[in-house]
Amino acid sequence: MTSTELTTDAPVFIPAPVSPYQGDIARYWDQEARPVNLRLGDVDGLYHHHYGIGDVDHAALGDTLDSEYEKKLIAELHRLESAQAEVLLDHLGSIGRDDMLVDAGCGRGGSSVMAHQRFGCKVEGVTLSAKQAEFGNRRAHELGIEDHVHAQVCNMLATPFETGQAAGSWNNESSMYVDLDDLFAEHSRILRVGGRYVTITGCWNPRYGQPSKWVSQINAHFECNIHSRREYLKSMADNRLVPQTIIDLTAATLPYWELRATSSLVTGIEEAFINSYKDGSFQYLLIAADRV
Repeated sequence: MTSTELTTDAPVFIPAPVSPYQGDIARYWDQEARPVNLRLGDVDGLYHHHYGIGDVDHAALGDTLDSEYEKKLIAELHRLESAQAEVLLDHLGSIGRDDMLVDAGCGRGGSSVMAHQRFGCKVEGVTLSAKQAEFGNRRAHELGIEDHVHAQVCNMLATPFETGQAAGSWNNESSMYVDLDDLFAEHSRILRVGGRYVTITGCWNPRYGQPSKWVSQINAHFECNIHSRREYLKSMADNRLVPQTIIDLTAATLPYWELRATSSLVTGIEEAFINSYKDGSFQYLLIAADRV
C-alpha cells in the first residue's frame, strides 16, 4: 500500500482553530506532501514526521554508483527515523495493555502505531491537520488496529481526555508549535500521578546567547517557534513534571542529516540543521519526566 492510495470518503469533524496561527499550522500540514516524509514511509508503512538518530549503516548503502543506491539511502533514512521513535518509546517506562497513551502532534501516526505494536495498548493521537488524522486512521484500519490506534483533530492544549486518564504521553518534534506552559499544563492534567511524559525536540542553546541565524531559518521554514532548553525545564517544573532523564542526541542525529543532505529528497533546510548542530546553537534533546 503506497501513500497515494491512503484516501477515504468518511466525514471528519474539524473543530475551528482557536487562533489565526493554529489555522496557519493546520493549513501548512494539510498541504504538506514532501517526498522526504511519504517516500520514507512507503518503505514499511510507518509514516514519520521526525528525524533520525544513530550511525549510518554504510555497508547497507553500498556503492553510490549502484542503480539501487537511492532506494537503499531512502530505506536507511527511514531506519534511522524509526530508531528515533524506538528510543522515545524506551523512555515511557512500564506500560500495560490496558493503559492509554497520548501522541500529541501525531502527524501521520507512525509513532502511534509503533507504540501499540510494542505495548499492545490504546494510543490516541491528536493533530491540527485533518489530512494527517485521516491518513493515520486509514493506515490503522489497514493494519487492523483501528480499535487501538486513533487520531483526531484537536488542539493539543485542550484535549478531550479525562484528567489522569493517560499512563504516558509525548511530543515528538511538535512542541515548537505551542506555548510550553500551556502544553505542559495539559500533559500534567491528562497524565495519572506517576505517569511518564517524553519529548524529543530541537531547542536553541542558551549558552549561545540568542537563537542563531540557523535557528531563525528553521523557524521560518516550518512556521514554528523553537524554544530554549531552559524554557523546557522551567515549564516542566512549573507543571509538576519532574525530569528523570535528559539526553543530548545532537551528535546522534548529525549522521542522519549529513546523509539526508546527499539524497534527492533534500528540502533546502538541511544546511541550517547541520550548521546549527555543529556550532552549538541548536541541540536535539530527549527529556523524560514523571508526573508528580
